[in-house]
Amino acid sequence: MMPEKWLQRVLVLLIGFLPCILGAFIGVDIGTDLSKMPPASEVVAILKANQITHVRLYDADAHMLNALSNTSIEVMVGVTNEEVLGIGRSPSIAAAWVNKNVAAYVPRANITAIAVGSEVLTTIPHAAPVLAPAMNNLHKALVASNLNFRVKVSTPHSMDIITRPFPPSTAIFNSSWNSTMFQVLQFLKNTNSSFMLNAYPYYGYTKGDGIFPLEYALFQPLSSVKQIVDPNTLYHYDSMFDAMVDAAYYSIDAFNFSGISVVVTETGWPWNGGASEHDATMKNAETYNNNLVKRVLNNSGPPSQRTMPINTYIYELFNEDERRGPISERNWGLFSTNGSFVYPMSLNASSQRSGNSSGLFCIAKSGADGDKLRKGLNWACGDGHANCTAIQEGHPCYFPDTVENHASYAYNDYYQRMRSAGGTCDFDGTATTTSADPSYGSCAFSGSANSSTGRGFSPTASGPVSPLIGGSSRMIYPEIVVVAVVAIFLHWFWL
Repeated sequence: MMPEKWLQRVLVLLIGFLPCILGAFIGVDIGTDLSKMPPASEVVAILKANQITHVRLYDADAHMLNALSNTSIEVMVGVTNEEVLGIGRSPSIAAAWVNKNVAAYVPRANITAIAVGSEVLTTIPHAAPVLAPAMNNLHKALVASNLNFRVKVSTPHSMDIITRPFPPSTAIFNSSWNSTMFQVLQFLKNTNSSFMLNAYPYYGYTKGDGIFPLEYALFQPLSSVKQIVDPNTLYHYDSMFDAMVDAAYYSIDAFNFSGISVVVTETGWPWNGGASEHDATMKNAETYNNNLVKRVLNNSGPPSQRTMPINTYIYELFNEDERRGPISERNWGLFSTNGSFVYPMSLNASSQRSGNSSGLFCIAKSGADGDKLRKGLNWACGDGHANCTAIQEGHPCYFPDTVENHASYAYNDYYQRMRSAGGTCDFDGTATTTSADPSYGSCAFSGSANSSTGRGFSPTASGPVSPLIGGSSRMIYPEIVVVAVVAIFLHWFWL
């Protein structure tokens, strides 16, 4: 086999592993329906000042692409809905589009994705027959320019294409689009591209007729009587955001496709609205978006796909005052055009990984029911995704070998990881919070000044296993994984 051929195959397979290895990112959408759009250079200055590493453009504006050149910011460019039909019908138009809007800027501009239209199936349904052909034509043009490994092609979908989004395990795509969705999914699978989803808990809540509590939409803790559980899988959903992403995964699975990651290309919360838009408030927007960032940066996926981080773009950078519709439609922006935040907000990982800023730990209640403790321990180390390595035999927190001690460690690890995303310290009444550090000897609890929680990388156990059901866990470091994967694939392809 020629070296360049097997190298390309290695790269394709490695790309599939990268989302799990590198963790999730927060990006920002940049809409342009505003009367006084700042110059592109000023927009990029705002991005850099706030350490924003990923942006989505809704077109391929030359001024923005030039301003983004020679920065490390990853760029998703957009084919407008008006361009989809022509590109889907003509490979030559697709090639011209790629040459003008992608090849002309790479590698100066770090373009890594093309979004074909925006919610095509629900906004311009007559274009459905050419959606997959448009994606194919663009991909072939990228292949001709030798950019297909660098730039991926997909199309953003509205949650409206999913019927019965809750419970997630029963979610399926609207059957009206079965033919188109099969073609799209086949394309994504063949090209190792992601499924793009616009997920808005704001609309899920405001249009839900009071079915779900506001806390569920805002990533806030739920009381024991408000827990949201999928009756088929018994997965607990701490947020509507997770449930929406899982609904997409289950819908994809219903077509017998697997290994296609979901990236959220739009989500957010309006901070102002009309008289009837009671939930479009600055307080709710601040709560939602700050909790969203914390949720995404904990690098876990939704309950059915815990190892798949949820890369997410927040809608949007600025208010778009020229958008039609209710007042809320014009008030999603994070920033004023002078670069100041509309409300207190942090978008980068360093400020979110601040360790145990609350000074609280979660431990098992003394004298709690033993059976409930065992159930809580098993859940924390399993579905709760706690790192239970330290309480395995031979590790520093194994002794004292009691259910209460092991549960305290597992409860606290879950709590420190998930508190910012709505995780609570309850465990069916068997847990409580304390300001006293429960660490002892060489056993450092998560959130302790002596633990690794809150540092640049917090290793997680591969396949958390409760000590009550046997097994062991090993810590996986990204550098080791990358080297091991590369070595295995190089050996395989060389043979």
